[in-house]
Amino acid sequence: MKRGVKKLISTAAVLSMTAAAMLGSTGCDSRQELIIYNWGEYIAEDTIQKFEEAYPQYKVIYRTFETNETMYPNLDNTYDVIVPSEYMVCRLINEERIQPLDWSMLPNVTQYMDPIFNDVQYAQDPSLSAEVLDYAIPYLYCTVGLVYDANKIDLPEGTTDASEIWDVLFNEANAGEIGMYDAMRESIGVALNYLGYSINTMDEGQLDEALELLISQKADLSPAYGVDNLKDKMASGELAASVAWSGDHIVMLDRIDELGNDDIDLQFVLPEGSNWSVDMMCIPTNARNYEGAHDFINFMYDPQIALDNCEYVGYSTPNTAAKEMLDPEISGNIYYYPTAEVFATLEVYYSSSEIEERYTEIWNTVKASA
Repeated sequence: MKRGVKKLISTAAVLSMTAAAMLGSTGCDSRQELIIYNWGEYIAEDTIQKFEEAYPQYKVIYRTFETNETMYPNLDNTYDVIVPSEYMVCRLINEERIQPLDWSMLPNVTQYMDPIFNDVQYAQDPSLSAEVLDYAIPYLYCTVGLVYDANKIDLPEGTTDASEIWDVLFNEANAGEIGMYDAMRESIGVALNYLGYSINTMDEGQLDEALELLISQKADLSPAYGVDNLKDKMASGELAASVAWSGDHIVMLDRIDELGNDDIDLQFVLPEGSNWSVDMMCIPTNARNYEGAHDFINFMYDPQIALDNCEYVGYSTPNTAAKEMLDPEISGNIYYYPTAEVFATLEVYYSSSEIEERYTEIWNTVKASA
C-alpha cells in the first residue's frame, strides 16, 4: 500500500537526522538508533521530530520505498519498523522475516484500534489470517479506484460497474492520458477486476487474459507508469485518468488547489470487486531496537499523532479517536471509510508463493513488452 501533500520527509526530520549523524560521527550522541522504513510521502512532516522529543533516548533514521515489491529485496538490511501492506505481511510471516509483537507495550493500540481490523480476512488461509495482528498493527488503509477529470472523461453518476469504470484505462480514445501504478498487484488487479475476475485468481486462462490486456494497453495507450509522480501528473492536468489509492485522491485535490487548476474536476470512483488495502507496522526479525520499535508504533497511535498523519497523507486512519476528530466530509465518505456493505464488495490481496511467483512473471512480461 502511499503519499502526502508536501515533502517526502519533513525538513525538521531531515535536520534532526543530519544533526544526529554529525553527533554520531564524533561519538557524542548516546541515543539509540531507530531505523524506520516506510512508503514515500507517508508521514506528517513533523512526526519524527515529535517522536524524538517525546522519546529523547532515540535518534530516528528514516528511509522510504515506493512499493511492496521494491521494499522486499531490501529486507536483508536492518530496519526496526517497516510498513508493508497486509498481503506482504502474510508473506513475511510465512518466511519468518518479521517477529511477534508484545501488545502489553502497545496501550494506545489496544485502546484506539478500530475493532473492524480484528475481523479482516487478511489471508486465504484462516489460520494465517488469525496470526496477522500478532505481527502487525494497521497504520493507514485505502481502497483502489479510478481518479479522473470529469471535464475530460464521462462516467455515469454513481456507477460501481468495474468493466465500465476501468474501461477508461483501456480505451484507446484516452491514449497518452492515463496513469497506471508501477506496482504488480495493483495493475494486475485492475486488469482482472475489469475482466470480471477475482484479483487473487490463479486460473491460468484468466491470468493470460489479464496479461494480454496489459500488454495491449502498454502498446496502444502508452500509459504513464509510476506511483508518487502520478499525483503530480493528475494535478497538473497532464493525465485525464489514473488508477489511484483513495488517499491519493485527497492528495491530488490538495495539489490542484495549490496549483490553482480550477478547470480540473477530479473525481474518484470505486468499482465493485476492487481492492482495499491495509498498510501495517511490523518489526523485522533482524531488528536491533525491539523496545524502540514498540515505542514508535505506540506513539503513532496517539490520537493527535494519528490524526496529523491521516490528514497530511490523505489515507484512512484505523484509530477510532482520530477518526472522530476528522472533518465529517472525509470520515463520512464511503470511498475513504467504506461501510460494511461496501467492504463486502471488495477484496484484499492474498499472498502465497504461487501467487507471488505467477504474478511477478506476468508483471515482468508486461514491463519487458514493447
